[in-house]
Amino acid sequence: MSLASRERAELSDELLRAGPDRPTLCAGWTTRDLLAHLLVRERQLHAAAGILIPALASVTERAMDGYREMEWTEAVALFRGGPQSWSPARLERIDAAANANEFFVHHEDVRRGEPGWEPRGPDEERDTALWAGARRLGLLLRRSPVGVVLARPSGERHVVKTGPGAVTVVGEPGELVLFAFGRDAVRVELQGDPADVEALRGSPRGV
Repeated sequence: MSLASRERAELSDELLRAGPDRPTLCAGWTTRDLLAHLLVRERQLHAAAGILIPALASVTERAMDGYREMEWTEAVALFRGGPQSWSPARLERIDAAANANEFFVHHEDVRRGEPGWEPRGPDEERDTALWAGARRLGLLLRRSPVGVVLARPSGERHVVKTGPGAVTVVGEPGELVLFAFGRDAVRVELQGDPADVEALRGSPRGV
């Protein structure tokens, strides 16, 4: 099973356990809002542009409202079942590229939305896939005024952004992915000149 497929199934289980009203790491969003986002992103591409283009945000919000109104278990089942049969995301390679990191991050958005969370334990297959994904996330750190190196505790390192100075972000692959996506509920260590570390901390991360 691919990482995207596995995270889809586990996120679906987590959503059912959490219910529709649990806080998430996505500011202002409950689990109901997060699920509506995922369904619009996957099933209404014409309405999903507002995720990236602020001028079209109202279009996306209206589409999300339709899914917010669905019965909770029905909406979760719709997500669990995957995209429509004609969607390119039915192809494993496209699903992996589009959804592996996305579903992992949103799974953690639900898991870590309230105090008391702990990272999931190590998983070689998952962590290998996430490390490969983390190495392609330079775009999410493009606004950093300093260079950024991602490093695993095992010693593997990858430069994702060059620039004056450099900060090394050390953590397990999933934590590095979450950091690049702009999450602060992460277990990472920032190594470098204190001024460079503060510059990275203060810069926007994510889409």
